[in-house]
Formats: sequence, C-alpha cells, structure tokens
Amino acid sequence: MDLRLDGLTVTIDGADLVRDLSLDVADGAVVGLIGPNGSGKSTALRCVYRALRPTHGTVWIGGDDLAGLGRRDGARRVAALTQQGGSDLDFTVEEVVALGRAPHKHGNEPLTAREHELCRRAMERLDLLHLAGRGVLSLSGGERQRVLVARALVQEPRVLVLDEPTNHLDVRHQIELLAMLRGADLTVLVVLHDLNLAAAVCDRLGVLSGGRLVAAGPPADVLTEALVRDVFGVAATVVPHPLSGAPQLLYTVTDTTPEGTPR
Repeated sequence: MDLRLDGLTVTIDGADLVRDLSLDVADGAVVGLIGPNGSGKSTALRCVYRALRPTHGTVWIGGDDLAGLGRRDGARRVAALTQQGGSDLDFTVEEVVALGRAPHKHGNEPLTAREHELCRRAMERLDLLHLAGRGVLSLSGGERQRVLVARALVQEPRVLVLDEPTNHLDVRHQIELLAMLRGADLTVLVVLHDLNLAAAVCDRLGVLSGGRLVAAGPPADVLTEALVRDVFGVAATVVPHPLSGAPQLLYTVTDTTPEGTPR
C-alpha cells in the first residue's frame, strides 16, 4: 500500500515545523527521513500516525485521505513505533505484544489460535521468546524497543512508520531489525540518525532541513559530501561499501569552537 505526503505543513505557536512537504513512499518500499535535530522528521511522522493534524496538506494511504478514515481502519493500515512508546505499567512482554491486535478486536474478545501464533512468531523474530513472561519494566531499553517493534508487527499493518527504531539497540540487533524491515513486505517510512545505516537499508532518502525537503532520491544520489556538509555541518568522505556498493560516510573529526570554526 503506497503512502504519499502531499504538501504537508505543520504550524505550532506561529512556527512552521514542517513546510510544504511532499514525499512518495511506493508500495513495499523503505524510505528514510534524515536530517539534523529539529528539522521536522518526527513532526512529519506524527502526521502519518495521526498524533498531529497537519495545518495544511494531506496524507494519502492507498489512495485514501488518512484524515477521512476511522480510527480502527487507520490503525489497521498504519502501525507506529514512536520515541515515546513506553509504558509505566508492568505488563509482561507477551501481553504488550498482544496489544498489537487491539484494532482487530472488540472489547475483551480473546485472541484466536492464529493470533496467539502471530504473537509467538513476532517474539521469535525479535529474539524475545525467552523474555515472554518478563515484565517490561524489568527490561533494558533495547529489549523494550524490540518488544514495541513486535507489537507493531502483530498489528498486521500495511504501512509501518518508525521514529529512530535503532535507539538503545546493540549493533547486532540494529542490523537484524533493519534487515527485518527490508524483508517485511511492508511500506516503511523510518527516521534514522545513522546515515550509514540509512544508506544500507533504504530504497530512497528524504533529507529535511529547517522543516523543508531539500533532497530526495536513492541514497547514492542524495548522500553527497556537499549535502552532508551543508545540511549536517560536518566534513565527510563518501565511499562505496565494498560488498553492497551503498554509500558510506567516513567523518572527519575536527576541534572547533562553540561557533563551529576550527581552532
């Protein structure tokens, strides 16, 4: 199911956090949003999972205006992993994962055998089966992050949006999670801060700066030394990965003053 952001503008307290953002995510594609802190990435995602209503513009999903869909229908199409997705309630891992079925259930309707198996497979996929009976408040940050990804998969969405999903994950689980996104047969819009991981996993990248889309396209076209310097304010050499050919950034670390000028 394709996703299209069409002229999104989000204005809060007189400030345009996102300005006239248009971006297409093709059915089954993985598209990454990258940019410095405060560039509007998370704000754009919030419009897709309906935590924010855009001031102007439309989110189209499968040709339908997302704002016109009922909450249950919208939740069956879009699942989200947010930066504030935790809970203060000490549910077990398997209970949290099962909450992903809520858009498909009515009241306290019990899970079917198929749904129990769906939850088991999601926990297995995210290396969580051995933690199924543990309370989530006893888990590490990375383990909780994997629980929330499993919950999103159990929702069986057509579109998955993730805001910095590799936060708190060790290298192994970062790679496994991103590989899972590639093979999940879902339309994925993901915010990533690690540009090398973004280049490795995403079909296309959208670069935001000051709330505006300043570049979009395949990683090899977008991640140039000039763009990284102009948007992120750092010096980097771009080289192809020796196996995949994906662009990889080698950063130059310099000693600078608070104003950003070399000493």
